[in-house]
Amino acid sequence: MYYGGLDVHTRYVTIAVVDKSGAKVLDTSVVTKEPDRLLAVLAPFRPLTVVVEACGLWPWLHDLLLPAGISFQLAHAKRLRAIAESAQKSDTVDAELLARMLLTGLIPPAFPKPAAQRERMRLVRHRAGLVRERSRLANRIHGQLHQCNIALGRETLLRQETREWLCTNAWRELGAEQQRILETHFALIDHLSELLRPLDRRIAELGRTDPAAQLLQTIPGIGPFWALLLTTELLPLTRFDRPAQLVSYAGLAPRTRSSGGKTQHGSIPAGANRWVRWALVSAIPSHLRYAPESPLSQYYTRLQERIGWQTARVATARKLARIIYQMLRTNEPWCPAPTESKTQRDELRRNPVAATTETFCD
Repeated sequence: MYYGGLDVHTRYVTIAVVDKSGAKVLDTSVVTKEPDRLLAVLAPFRPLTVVVEACGLWPWLHDLLLPAGISFQLAHAKRLRAIAESAQKSDTVDAELLARMLLTGLIPPAFPKPAAQRERMRLVRHRAGLVRERSRLANRIHGQLHQCNIALGRETLLRQETREWLCTNAWRELGAEQQRILETHFALIDHLSELLRPLDRRIAELGRTDPAAQLLQTIPGIGPFWALLLTTELLPLTRFDRPAQLVSYAGLAPRTRSSGGKTQHGSIPAGANRWVRWALVSAIPSHLRYAPESPLSQYYTRLQERIGWQTARVATARKLARIIYQMLRTNEPWCPAPTESKTQRDELRRNPVAATTETFCD
């Protein structure tokens, strides 16, 4: 059995391989433009497991090595403190240290998305990026209108009737340069909207054919986009043993510090899957609008009166994450009045916050 550490860069890959006794049997570098040579260099060492630090370059290595019979493991970059804090920092040292950590079972694992799942991830993230750019343009228009004491809601600036009202009633109040800014920004918004239409059709099509996405769309307020984003980021669900692990992965569990018999809970952590957290938190207003009488909506209303809407929205998103976990685990659709068994309630009380040792690579 052999264990390999690959330190990947844009132009080259540094490779270190050790055997099961820890003796180094290979130390070399291969340029990334020669993938066949990389396979040839690793060919004498079988069976072989390699580890790669999570970065933007791992997918092509994953797709190259797996068909060649080489086991692939992705390492969680933020948890590889041994490399980050090493006094001797070099590509060769990093590759060898990765191999030895793999040998001793010290690699903090991350989940490498398969190729088909990565394609869906690119689709939903591309759509989210275009929508974000369109919102930025609307915000700039909103700022220009504020300078002329014209108050319009940001969400109304994407509507055709608002644009017509501006041209009819407020255009003369704008300066010449402001008019040019608005014309340019509205043209960019129109162009982005044209680009979004085929993406929305593709997402809707996938949402109709994907069983897990169909299941999540039974939740009021979750449409094809949110459902596809959540299934792309969360599946396979077997990575999470308990609902609390999914909550922690989404960054919806507050920080907890316990020492000397004292426990303190803080804010939610920044280092988590921001896409899952964004989807869950953003789904709450839509759910309130479409299902105001649901138990989830009532839970939010009770919390809002006591702790404010922002904290209440995060807490409700945390509850929604637990519901989604159970739905995907049992393959059951949304129930207007979900019930929990005593065993589930006891498990949640014992494990209010749980850390997960895996993560999707962004």
